[in-house]
Amino acid sequence: MLTSDMQRLIVFALEEDLGNGDHTSASSVPDGLQREGFILAKEEGLVAGLEVATEVFRRVDAELNCELLMRDGDRVWPGSKVMRISGSARRILEAERLALNFIQRMSGIATRTAEVVESLKGTNCHVLDTRKTTPGMRAFEKWAVRIGGGVNHRMGLHDMILIKDNHVDYAGSMLRALEGVAQYLESKSLNIPVVVEVRDANEAMEAMEAQGLWRKPAGTPLIDRLLLDNHSPEETARAVTDWGAKIPLEASGGIHPGNARAYAEAGVDFISMGWLTHSVPGLDFSLKSTDQIHSVHE
Repeated sequence: MLTSDMQRLIVFALEEDLGNGDHTSASSVPDGLQREGFILAKEEGLVAGLEVATEVFRRVDAELNCELLMRDGDRVWPGSKVMRISGSARRILEAERLALNFIQRMSGIATRTAEVVESLKGTNCHVLDTRKTTPGMRAFEKWAVRIGGGVNHRMGLHDMILIKDNHVDYAGSMLRALEGVAQYLESKSLNIPVVVEVRDANEAMEAMEAQGLWRKPAGTPLIDRLLLDNHSPEETARAVTDWGAKIPLEASGGIHPGNARAYAEAGVDFISMGWLTHSVPGLDFSLKSTDQIHSVHE
């Protein structure tokens, strides 16, 4: 579902692309010409972003008719038709590139996420994304992760407290950092998730010892999850033995499709993968016009 923030981004992206007008289409395509086109997949994968693309065409011209031939999350192959657009030929061309950009980016993320999720079958591990997203595109990219079967981590700095190595170093110790978190949550009457990144077994021990010192305003334990940062699968398995029965565990840092299964088999509840959004190529789509002519009131 498109949020108001997503709609604002679509408007901005159209302004970025159109500027003071599509001079190519305006100069070469007859005014009033009615045509249709199909968005086609050029690779195998999962399609995502169809609702976004529909909104792009609608923003350009509310009279354009967009017919979805597939749904987000459906598998496509080269030549699969995912959408039919008909109406003003000029308006179709104005919206074409941006609509394709959204579909290509989101489909690439959804496809690779689904592949990782499939590779973890038989384990109890969930795949998380991260904040390593394209500026301005985070909501769309995280939507694509969900379409692919993954789970969203925090959306931003506002909906979770995530204590990382630099927070601990700046605070002076794990204990001081978590003491500050407890006081902050109490003073603000906040009840948001707290995740603590630990670099080694000693930091994990410090975090778990601090866990018994404070509670959230709602009376629940202060820390919701330990994040095992840059641990090897073997180190991860040892942490699962030590803490897995006491708190949910997440592995992060350098995780990619080639080693994701090893971390899942170590027994963690989550793996978080920046790879899903910072290193995934788009899935190729194109818009092909036809000679079919349509009336304005189709």
